[in-house]
Amino acid sequence: MRLRARLYATIRGFFADRDVLEVETPVLSAAGNTDPNIASFSLQFGGRTDGAPRTRWLRTSPEFALKRLLTAGVGDCYELGRVFRDGEAGGRHNPEFTMLEWYRVGWDHQRLIDEGGELVRCALALVDRDAILRRVSWRDLYWQRLALDPFLASIEELRNALGDVRIDPEGLERDDWLDLLLTHRLQPGFAPDQLLAVFDYPASQAALARITPGDPPVADRFELYLGPLELANGYHELTDMPEQRARFERDLARRQARGASTPPIDERLLSALECGLPACAGIALGVDRLLMAMLGSTAIADALAFPFDRA
Repeated sequence: MRLRARLYATIRGFFADRDVLEVETPVLSAAGNTDPNIASFSLQFGGRTDGAPRTRWLRTSPEFALKRLLTAGVGDCYELGRVFRDGEAGGRHNPEFTMLEWYRVGWDHQRLIDEGGELVRCALALVDRDAILRRVSWRDLYWQRLALDPFLASIEELRNALGDVRIDPEGLERDDWLDLLLTHRLQPGFAPDQLLAVFDYPASQAALARITPGDPPVADRFELYLGPLELANGYHELTDMPEQRARFERDLARRQARGASTPPIDERLLSALECGLPACAGIALGVDRLLMAMLGSTAIADALAFPFDRA
């Protein structure tokens, strides 16, 4: 707990030195997260609503609210706070956890990789550790480690590359097999004292990132790993409202096909995008994951005062 307090002070000092404003946004929202791979908690408000929706959703990230602030002209900003994801409990997951998310106006994702690396190194310095930042494209990562081109390989080749890892293939799509290769074959081999930034993801995994045309087109997205531990996910943010709406609707169609809940789309975010989100890059970092690395632990419970089974 003392290390967590020192880390929070370090984070706030890091951004104060860079004139990035700390903000606070709602934990309860009238809209949920449409991402097919993330489940939101919902609850029913029992008081007066004056026609507003009674169902509210616990945020899985402050992203949508922060982007509304960016559109309103707040400029570079960050939030350090609790977020909630249903169904995520285990060695490296807790249903409620602390997220640090920040945005830089006029930056792209490559520039933000450097700042994310600087912040993690400042945190590691609290426990007399350091790490070297290295970049690799998503495509090159698979080619260098598995000798396959993830954009061209067949699903059968992807399955074979898993080796002795046995997975029930029922309902799995191409991106699922690629993710399994990353988590089961690639991540475990990442060097322990290396910060690895993997960038240029497939367009099909863009989420809220821009897409750069090409052959193939790639998402302006990165993930930051410290050893085998995924710490952060960042984007050169999508500012195109019609494209964002189309992505939300595709997400809901996939959720419906899986029999999952279909939370309402965040229309306030779309209205903000229509007004004009400034060109920016954003990153979300799991603070509990970072604390795990600082403690040298593989269990998120070691970074929490009260983990889920004792909450």
